Amino acid sequence: MSHALVVDDDPVLRNIVVKLLERSGWTVSEAGDGREGLRSLFARRPDVIVLDVNMPEMDGWQALERIRDVSEVPVLMLTARDEEMEKVRGLQGGADDYVTKPFGQQELLARCERLAKRAAAEDGGEGLEPFGDERVTVDPAQRTVTADGEPLALTPVEYRLVSTFARNPGQVLSRDQLLELVWGDSMGSTGAQVKVHVGRLRGKLADAGLGEPIQTVRGFGYRYDAPS
Repeated sequence: MSHALVVDDDPVLRNIVVKLLERSGWTVSEAGDGREGLRSLFARRPDVIVLDVNMPEMDGWQALERIRDVSEVPVLMLTARDEEMEKVRGLQGGADDYVTKPFGQQELLARCERLAKRAAAEDGGEGLEPFGDERVTVDPAQRTVTADGEPLALTPVEYRLVSTFARNPGQVLSRDQLLELVWGDSMGSTGAQVKVHVGRLRGKLADAGLGEPIQTVRGFGYRYDAPS
């Protein structure tokens, strides 16, 4: 049984989300602001966090930053503004997904279930042998990536991106393929997620002295060439 933490200062909306998840068999904890949400994170260890952006005391952005300091738990952001930069900010901050208010209840449920399923698969113990190339090594058991032996500071999404690219060197992967392989969803998400995270990952690989191993193949997607 999956466990969700719902963090929202609006008691009516929070109750809607809580009841929706409970009816689908989830165990649910709830919090009215970011600070309370962090306390629940440590006490309850949820499988998924549904986190509202606009809250008093500690807003969703601040809470997300603190969550990512200590945990890789999947986070789905709730935002009232359907603006690209709002979504980009969430993705850059380490959010795994986002839903714009007002939202369809079944869409929200499906996204939560997808995040929980993906997290469970990552913890399932399959394929734990390190892999990579001469300069980049992915260690699934430790969930780490090293460049020339030095660890890279990656978000959970960036880690999954590197893993996907390193398992498919020289292969062109479309945005839909990456959404499916990294996010587990090629239908309900947009290419903006891929573009944002690939851009940030490129910067970190370049900073590590690896050049530009991720190439854009115009009209098709991205290709990872093992750095020399």
